[in-house]
Amino acid sequence: MSGVKLLGVSGSPFSRRIEWALKIKGVEYELIEQDLQKKSPLLLESNPIHKKIPVLLYNGKPIVESLVIIEYIDEAFQGPSILPKDPYDRAIARFWAKFLDDKCLPAAWKALWSKGEEQDKEEAYEVFKVLDNELKDKKFFGGDKIGFVDIIANFVGFWVGIVEEATGVVLLTSEKFPNLCAWRDEYLNCSQVKENMPSREMLLGYFKARAEAEAEAVATTATANK
Repeated sequence: MSGVKLLGVSGSPFSRRIEWALKIKGVEYELIEQDLQKKSPLLLESNPIHKKIPVLLYNGKPIVESLVIIEYIDEAFQGPSILPKDPYDRAIARFWAKFLDDKCLPAAWKALWSKGEEQDKEEAYEVFKVLDNELKDKKFFGGDKIGFVDIIANFVGFWVGIVEEATGVVLLTSEKFPNLCAWRDEYLNCSQVKENMPSREMLLGYFKARAEAEAEAVATTATANK
């Protein structure tokens, strides 16, 4: 499997999805860390349309977009299945994965970097409520064990709490979202999750520095406009 390379960033939830999928399949790979401020020629050549990570290179052939990559890994390599085998269950898993990426992640990210006003959180609350309802009477999105959708939901399970601490904006509470918070607790206590996530301290330091820089920029602008 020496022909498997991943162009990614160790602190990115999208890169971590791919690493997790490769580990489930037992595939050896090389992570080629990317600087997103100065994108490498290899990244630009491998993903000329979006110019983003992650990119999986298998024997020199690039596959892009994290959801596409995970499905490719599931089909291309031997090992435990990542997506459900039943066609209906697989379609449902794809639906929730797309919902997480298209609706949940943008709404949560916007709310986390807002000033904490309730109106800025409303869209995030709406999508979290949908996830909360989906998790009723379920331990994980995949049922009794972590599955494809849980891997895609890594941003909600891991990153949201870190950004909450860094910015002081709280979105996920057990009062509002009991099922989603129960899922997050189970998720974070899972050994598979702990093995496939970056350092919490590293990410917290990064997001705190970003929050402080943004606060300074706002203060500077406010002073200049007086």
